[in-house]
Amino acid sequence: MDVLEAIALNPNYHDVLTILKGFRNGIVYGSRIRFPHALVMAFLFKSGSTKDKLRYIFKATKQHAQNLGTFAVIYKTAMFIQKKLNGGKHADIHTFVAGLLGGYYVFGENNAINQQVKGNLLFIYIYIYKVKFGGIKKKKKFISNFVIQIVLYIFARVAIALVKVPVQRKIIEAPKHTYPIFAAVSWGMVMYLFQCEENTLQPSLRASMQYIYRDSDSWNSLRTLIWHNK
Repeated sequence: MDVLEAIALNPNYHDVLTILKGFRNGIVYGSRIRFPHALVMAFLFKSGSTKDKLRYIFKATKQHAQNLGTFAVIYKTAMFIQKKLNGGKHADIHTFVAGLLGGYYVFGENNAINQQVKGNLLFIYIYIYKVKFGGIKKKKKFISNFVIQIVLYIFARVAIALVKVPVQRKIIEAPKHTYPIFAAVSWGMVMYLFQCEENTLQPSLRASMQYIYRDSDSWNSLRTLIWHNK
């Protein structure tokens, strides 16, 4: 155990171990955020046996946790490699490139959970626009923010639906390979914004990204590297 503790605290291994902790934090956060959501959705809105509902909860939680953990590994590995290639220095553009790679590989598959994540990212970009250009007022903050979140949530879904209309009406053929590109660019943009325009992001998103991508850069023992975040 002393040997492992020494490795965990050795500065020479810090950049590599941030990848390990990033994976750990992604798994933990993905489980925490998806399990209660899947639990409510399963027992309030899904039909079927209790066994089927429990299977759905496990599958949704596992997929979300695995996606965030894998993305963290790819993102931090890409950041590490780019830093090495750039003479040991980070550059802001590295975050976009790393997010692009992770988004394409992890979230490029068009499934229910990934679609929900993309819809939320579109909502976030609209939210950022409203913040930067003064659309959100501080007066009656709770009520106005609550209403804005609902409206922007609906708008994000409408925007996605409108893209599908020409295809369903057979005006154009369904484009191929566009979803992985959309996923890659979305994640590249949100990682860049987190690095360069953090205050424009939603507080809840900011907190989750802080936990997965920044808290994983520091620890003071083997315990806070693997078992606990802090």
